[in-house]
Amino acid sequence: MKASLSVLIAALAAGVVADLHYTGICIDTNGGVDAYNQGATEKACDAYKARNTGNKQWDQCPDCTLKNENDVLYYCESAAQHIGGDELNYYCRQNGAGDSIAW
Repeated sequence: MKASLSVLIAALAAGVVADLHYTGICIDTNGGVDAYNQGATEKACDAYKARNTGNKQWDQCPDCTLKNENDVLYYCESAAQHIGGDELNYYCRQNGAGDSIAW
């Protein structure tokens, strides 16, 4: 019983922060295929870094930084896990992307 309760509590605790991420990119979906949108990713990361809408972890992203893998895939990173999935999606759409992916 104690083991089951511990697993349940851990699962519920994980669900509370499940919408906060370390990394995100903007994408477009064309014909069912996801395509990376670098321009929107760069602008969305800058916009999220400038965000200051409250005191929740996702309301500000002072450490949002544009990074890249071999100058090919540019992504927005928050080492302190400030990226909210809905918020990133908002900024991606504001900057011309059709959607976003955060992890």
